[in-house]
Amino acid sequence: MRLVVPAFLIACSLSVSAQTALQPTKPKPPASAAAVTSPPIIKDLPVRKVVLYKNGVGYFEHAGSVTGNQRVAIDFTSPQLNDVLQSLTVLDEGGGRIAGVNYNSTTPLAEQLKTLSLGMTEDPSSTELFGALRGQRVEVTGGPGGVITGRLMSIEARTEKSGSSENNESTIDKYYLTLVATTGAVRVIELTPQLSVRPLDAGLQGQLDRYLELLSTTHSTGLRHLTLDAIGQGQRQLRVSYISEIPVWKSTYRIVFPREAGTSAIVQGWAVVDNTVGADWDNVQLSLVAGAPQSFIQPLSQPLYTRRPEIPIATNVETTPQTHEAAEKNEVVSEQAIAPMAVPRSVAKMAMPAPPPPPSVSFGVAGMEGVGSGYGPGAGGGVGAGVYRPSDALAEGDVSTNAFDDFFQYALTQPVTIHKNESAMVPILQQELPVEHVTLWSEREANPLRAVWLDNKSKLTLDSGSFSIFESGEFAGEGLLDPIHPGERRLLSYAADQAVKVKVADRTGQQRLSHLNITKGAIVETWMNVAGVTYSANNTGDQDRTVLIEHPRHSGTRGWSLDGDLRAAEETPNLYRFRLQVPAHSAQKLEVRERGPEYTNVNLGQNPRQSQFLIELIKRVPDAQAQIQPVINAEAVLTTLDEKIADQKKIEETAAADEARDRENLTALKGNDAARRFVDELNRAEDQLQATRKQIADLEQQKAAATTKLYELINALSFDWSETSK
Repeated sequence: MRLVVPAFLIACSLSVSAQTALQPTKPKPPASAAAVTSPPIIKDLPVRKVVLYKNGVGYFEHAGSVTGNQRVAIDFTSPQLNDVLQSLTVLDEGGGRIAGVNYNSTTPLAEQLKTLSLGMTEDPSSTELFGALRGQRVEVTGGPGGVITGRLMSIEARTEKSGSSENNESTIDKYYLTLVATTGAVRVIELTPQLSVRPLDAGLQGQLDRYLELLSTTHSTGLRHLTLDAIGQGQRQLRVSYISEIPVWKSTYRIVFPREAGTSAIVQGWAVVDNTVGADWDNVQLSLVAGAPQSFIQPLSQPLYTRRPEIPIATNVETTPQTHEAAEKNEVVSEQAIAPMAVPRSVAKMAMPAPPPPPSVSFGVAGMEGVGSGYGPGAGGGVGAGVYRPSDALAEGDVSTNAFDDFFQYALTQPVTIHKNESAMVPILQQELPVEHVTLWSEREANPLRAVWLDNKSKLTLDSGSFSIFESGEFAGEGLLDPIHPGERRLLSYAADQAVKVKVADRTGQQRLSHLNITKGAIVETWMNVAGVTYSANNTGDQDRTVLIEHPRHSGTRGWSLDGDLRAAEETPNLYRFRLQVPAHSAQKLEVRERGPEYTNVNLGQNPRQSQFLIELIKRVPDAQAQIQPVINAEAVLTTLDEKIADQKKIEETAAADEARDRENLTALKGNDAARRFVDELNRAEDQLQATRKQIADLEQQKAAATTKLYELINALSFDWSETSK
């Protein structure tokens, strides 16, 4: 249970504030001395280039001129600084060098609290707070005894009943302070909200104020100031680049159909960009990369403390003279101090920036003037921070596309301005592309879908994102698209088509054996299957429909193909797509037939007892009887021997039982005249048992010979047959 003592904390705060005001201030050095010891500082090195990636990082490049020896400072937040230290690259392009890179460090709160003598943690309870005051002189007011001055001995919790009734079982925890007054009397005072406890030691008040000040720093992120020392002569160009965490940029598209029916539509692409890094992007060169290079965070800006072993101090140890082996002679490696290298083009970096893309390929796109009239919202709406107007969206050469590694990027040729804590919609595409309206149906979906078949004839890869469809000046639906590369055709569904119903009207199937191969007991039957599915599509709408039916392929079995002259409009690894024209208020059928093999595998070498399968195989392929019949006969011999061995073992069990019984009777009648009869029976039983065992051994030898014969016949099997050889 935690207990807050506001009066106590207020008293501490007021007291420490007064103490702080009385502390002497350090004299400031003269301005001339500061000018001599440190070069002038350029606070802001502007951002000139921004490259945003899909994995939540951005590549930033600052550029500006420096003169002589100058210090350049860039501000980051603490989360940013980790990425910056991991990827920072600094280039002095005028023959200068970078003497060093410094930044203000922060010690973890737990380590800072260790410097205080209070011994409290980051989240103290009231018990821990008063425990830190044990032994200190305090003044207590608001209690029943008036003002009491003394030393705090302890704080304890007591569990008491909360009600006056004897049957009331509820309890409550109350806290009591034990105080040794100045007079020597020991007082126990209940800790209530009216009670005020004020330390009388000014040093202790300072410790408490410092403790509260450290706790307050955890609520503010603060800025980290990174300073670079550029050493050189004359005016030079300085470039600083790094990566930093930033929101993922998003793609969104508009597909606008003209009022007159046609085979193309205006495809307009936008990128939604958010600037949350705390610095304005004024006239920056913006590139958007649709790729996710590997990136991670390491707390490089956080001071790390490691646990060291504590070794006890040895006492009362007497040593005696010892001798030690001589070390082997090794080469002496000199150690040199690490210092910044003075090179014409100094680079202070922890990781390389994004590699430069190959030369860009420009492409021409139509301008946006007049596009937004009459095509509903989204044909050219607001643009976030107000950088672009609808008529400014795209013109000749506004966007170029680069491809490198497995990524592709949109590079805007015109500078972009996005202020900090603002977002913008940046146009990346506007072009007429071939688009066809279709109705898409799959057996996996209950209802057909309205879709467009988009043919990407542009030179841009369309990144994954959302899209909206506008038909006849009205919103028609929206959906999602995966990346579409140049020259690729893709189906995009956006609404349900309630006027079309599609169902499976019939299924047929035929199977016949087309090939048989037997090699050393391995039997492979090849069956040729012809499977047919009939689809029925009904169009109740007033307009003709192009229905695209998705039919699953036999992707798991090789050799399957379409039967007859039927051809698919499009094939995917798992689907055929068939085009079916269905006029208004009519129905059409489509039969899809596929032909392909299925295989049956039986290995007689692993399981030779397959006589029933072999008999059925001869019925299917009579030509194989001459090869297979000896194997069937050999299996029949083995079966007969197994039956004889089983019969003899039953006889053996009976003879053994008789022999055991006669022996027991003979033992019981030992010395009696009746024992002679059991001697004769025992002899006959033993003779029968020995004869049976000899016969079983002979049968086992015959079985071994028959088994060897069977495997010889199986290994000698060689037969190949096909239906064309009939």
